[in-house]
Amino acid sequence: MITIDAKNKYYKELNREIADAPDSDVTVENVCGQRYIGTNASDKTITVIGTPGNGLGAYLNGVNLVIKGNAQDATGDTMNAGEIVIHGCVGDACGYGMRDGKILVKNDAGYRAGIHMKEYNEKIPNIIIGGKTGSFLGEYQAGGRIIVLGIGYEDVCPVGGFCGTGMHGGEIFIRTKKRPVNLPAQVEITTASDEDMDSIKGSVSEFCERFDIKASDILSSHFYKLTPNSSNPYTELYVNQ
Repeated sequence: MITIDAKNKYYKELNREIADAPDSDVTVENVCGQRYIGTNASDKTITVIGTPGNGLGAYLNGVNLVIKGNAQDATGDTMNAGEIVIHGCVGDACGYGMRDGKILVKNDAGYRAGIHMKEYNEKIPNIIIGGKTGSFLGEYQAGGRIIVLGIGYEDVCPVGGFCGTGMHGGEIFIRTKKRPVNLPAQVEITTASDEDMDSIKGSVSEFCERFDIKASDILSSHFYKLTPNSSNPYTELYVNQ
């Protein structure tokens, strides 16, 4: 394992040092706002001690990032593969345009998590948020899966308003008994079925194992499932023939 001290290092210098590290296991200490960590690296596990700046794991392509703290905006922007595990909170637009891989956030996420997520064949991205999210969760979502567990927010709905606005693919699971507010007409909401719960059991169990949470308590709770409403599409976006 190689340890890199990020104190007072410009983000370009730091990212170059991480990418050039000869060891596949890299720990970066004293991180304070440096952007784009992990972007140019490959085949590495990078542990970040501190608070990375915007664009953490942008265009990530197979790297595993472990953040011992909070992360800021645009984490996992357009990531293609790999994993980001955050032992804290994350800012806005987490997983913007995400194409594959997974993002696990122990606590809360800001606005527009999962915006423009997409999938193709076997490439199905996943975001799991342990706490709550801001408004516009899954905005313009075209594929992939978002799971919000609402741990610590059992008495309220753990997502903000306008969840799934512009959603035309993928699915969102929310652990709550409180129905989300301001849902657009183009989003269908149902209580998650036994089959639905089986489909997320592996992902939720992995999340709980990572953060030392009892999975059975989470999986036995009530979940809502949000999907695009194919009977009420965004017809105003198209020219009538």
